[in-house]
Amino acid sequence: MHVTVMDWERTLLYRDGKLDKVLEPGRHRFDQRRSTLVKVDMRPRRLQVGGQELLTRDGLSLRASFVAAWSVTDPVAFTIGAQYPENVLYSAVQDVARDKVAAHTLDDLIADRDLLSGADEVASAVAELGMAVTSVRARDLMLPGELRKAALETVLAKERGRADLERARAEAAALRSLANTARLLEENPTLLRLRTLQVASTPGTQVVLDPRDRA
Repeated sequence: MHVTVMDWERTLLYRDGKLDKVLEPGRHRFDQRRSTLVKVDMRPRRLQVGGQELLTRDGLSLRASFVAAWSVTDPVAFTIGAQYPENVLYSAVQDVARDKVAAHTLDDLIADRDLLSGADEVASAVAELGMAVTSVRARDLMLPGELRKAALETVLAKERGRADLERARAEAAALRSLANTARLLEENPTLLRLRTLQVASTPGTQVVLDPRDRA
């Protein structure tokens, strides 16, 4: 009997229930009556860890989901190290995520998601299972309803404050301009007459003179 092992695979050959050897990519001959084959996929994979309810250092609740990139490096350890190695990886990501969130405040985590990266810690937890973890990152961060409402109100308040500040600055600038103009005209009455003549020269403009202003 023959078996073909693909480039992305390794096949464990068991003879009479004992591991005989690991078959590399290619075509191999084996005794079907006494042998059992176990194929292991060596390609990179991604593990999705759904939303976890976690507590931050300041005691606030945060729901976070994670994604881990990993691959098999030792097909023998991966096969015999645990009955469900991917479940072990899933639990390791959960444990590391809980520790990461508990070590930081909510504001810090929202400002910098990289604080939740924990590839080294997860890789250490599953190293004996023949698994390499290249990255663990937070995918989604979700606040409870009340915190989302409070955060939205804070943002709106900041925007209103910014708009009020800009409006006040514009009004102050306009008042300064009027005050400067009034002071200039008071110090130089001739400028007012020149400005009046300039406006009067515009077609369709009506100028009403105060008798008290006659020279």
